Amino acid sequence: MDVKGLSAVVTGGASGLGAATARRLAAAGAKVALFDLNAEKGEALAEELGGVFVQVDVTSDSSVDDGFAKARSAIGQERILINCAGIGNAIKTVGRDRKTGEIKKFPIDAYKKIIEVNQIGTFRCIVGSAAGMLELDKLDCGDRGAMVMTASVAAEDGQMGQVAYSASKGAIVAMTLPIARDFASEGIRINTILPGIFNTPLLQGAPDNVKAALSASVPHPPRLGDPDEYAKLAMCMVETGYFNAEDVRLDGAIRMAPR
Repeated sequence: MDVKGLSAVVTGGASGLGAATARRLAAAGAKVALFDLNAEKGEALAEELGGVFVQVDVTSDSSVDDGFAKARSAIGQERILINCAGIGNAIKTVGRDRKTGEIKKFPIDAYKKIIEVNQIGTFRCIVGSAAGMLELDKLDCGDRGAMVMTASVAAEDGQMGQVAYSASKGAIVAMTLPIARDFASEGIRINTILPGIFNTPLLQGAPDNVKAALSASVPHPPRLGDPDEYAKLAMCMVETGYFNAEDVRLDGAIRMAPR
């Protein structure tokens, strides 16, 4: 798929992995719409890229539907969807307060929030985007569209306190093949990236010694991942027509320790 002149939607596109991918898409000649909750960063990046920003909450049907409608009115029906919107937390399934010894359970509402944003939010955007793509004719390459989902290495080796996050990202991995099969006859491809430890805004504020320790834990290269490396792989998945239904780790060979 040649992305030049095509429209793309990037969720979580205002920063981090999403912003890096939006920049790659725009540099390759795609028209880009950014979905995010952060209007300040989203509008600034959209202006930089000559694209459009839409404030979207991926946990809301109406917000996602309105987001696609506004994006399509500005840049046309997207043929590319990159799903980067996501959140995390660190709570043990059941734990003990170190000071008081009190037993604490994982709050179910906090668990549901992670699933709602990461898994269901991703699926909601896929459904909304695919419904629009089906209105288009296939390109000469045979594709109607291409999608990328973002999971995490935590889907396969989640650490202590990552049960909700790991479950949400493991579900994304599990969705990849059946969605690809659902879309196969319609010419829509979908793949998933499992990033390791990346230098995103979540980590940029961490102390230098913490970042150094995280970098040293990566076998090779011993550093944090660059968001542009994620963007390169996402672009490869979109542009390579035989790339379909794959879940690919991008992690410098790291295998996460229990904690």
